[in-house]
Amino acid sequence: MATFEYSGRDTSGGLVRGSLDAGSQEDVATLLFGDSITPIEIREVKNSERVGKSGAVAGAKDLANLSPAEFFEALTRPKVGLEELIVFSRQMYSLTRAGLPLDRAITGLGASLKNRTFQQILKEVVNSLENGMTLATAMGKHRQVFSQLFLSLVHVGENTGRLDLAFQEVGKYLELERSTRKQIKSATRYPMFVLAAIAVALGVVTVFVIPVFAGVFNRIGADLPWQTLVLIETSDFVIGYWPYMAGAGALLWFWFRRYLATEKGRLDWDRRKLGSPLMGSILERIALSRFARGFAMVSKAGLPIVQGLTIVAGAVGNAHIARHVLKMREGVERGESLYRTAVNSRMFSPLVLQMIAVGEESGNIDELLEEAADFYEAEVAYDLKRLGDAIEPILIVFIAGLVLILALGVFLPIWDLNTSLN
Repeated sequence: MATFEYSGRDTSGGLVRGSLDAGSQEDVATLLFGDSITPIEIREVKNSERVGKSGAVAGAKDLANLSPAEFFEALTRPKVGLEELIVFSRQMYSLTRAGLPLDRAITGLGASLKNRTFQQILKEVVNSLENGMTLATAMGKHRQVFSQLFLSLVHVGENTGRLDLAFQEVGKYLELERSTRKQIKSATRYPMFVLAAIAVALGVVTVFVIPVFAGVFNRIGADLPWQTLVLIETSDFVIGYWPYMAGAGALLWFWFRRYLATEKGRLDWDRRKLGSPLMGSILERIALSRFARGFAMVSKAGLPIVQGLTIVAGAVGNAHIARHVLKMREGVERGESLYRTAVNSRMFSPLVLQMIAVGEESGNIDELLEEAADFYEAEVAYDLKRLGDAIEPILIVFIAGLVLILALGVFLPIWDLNTSLN
């Protein structure tokens, strides 16, 4: 199977764009006609484009091609948060299970939302449903909100007549994602608070304290040590050039966001994150737990392995690991077993590889991958609890170094002056 990009017209004449996994262009056309979409163009996505198109760098090329004003608007536009998607999935599970028509259910949910962006998206989804589209196709027009995994499970739920179970599985997956994010925030809250307090303290000392000491020393005419001279010069530079420093920082931030919006930038940044000393192994296990959990879900839904790997590549949240997942897909397409492609990827521990091998032989790979995901998530939870203990000594050394520099720069000349007077 391959990935194809398509553009076409729906029953109302509106332009529809998206991507599908199929064996040929004819298969894509058949699927589109089944969704009441008349294809205009169908193009196969090359291997070099798949990481970006799979969702690992969702919308990267679109953001990279925006003008500065459009890019800034895209960044400041209200986002659809994870909490809102969880509530939406839970409510859709309850409403579809009760047998309420989709258009009425989504319209009612949209009216109760406070997020204007999500409201507008749900209105467009309802309009697409009224024009004859399926729910997965209608949601697929808003891939910046609904991930490929979300859309694939909804598509399977529609085809099997169990859309309620699809939303239930999506809700469970999103809740696990929320739990992981909360653990990361909890582990990094204390270090971030300390660093922010240090930054504020340094700003106050640099702008208000050091200039007072510099004026006193200039009136006395004392010979100052080099440590004090460095502090005074630094303070003068910050006070004299802070507008230029603020502008340079804003430009650097804007450039970095634009760089991350490119496929190469996101791939390079995600690879470097995995190599960071404290968080690298934790981020890697988080991505692998997402892979195991997501692949178990798509396998349980009955999707083929090749299509499932493509979907999961967009759900791991790391472009570097997503590229390895897509290489696994290419190995499966060549006829290799899933276990062999997993070994060649060099991403998994021996225990997880053994689970994949047993699951592939027994046909229970979804259950064993769920256990692998539980294993990774338990390791992540343990490492995040220990992260604070690992960061605390580094912060203490850092703070001690700053205090030493300030003490030498401020108190040495006072000490020398007191010695001379005595």
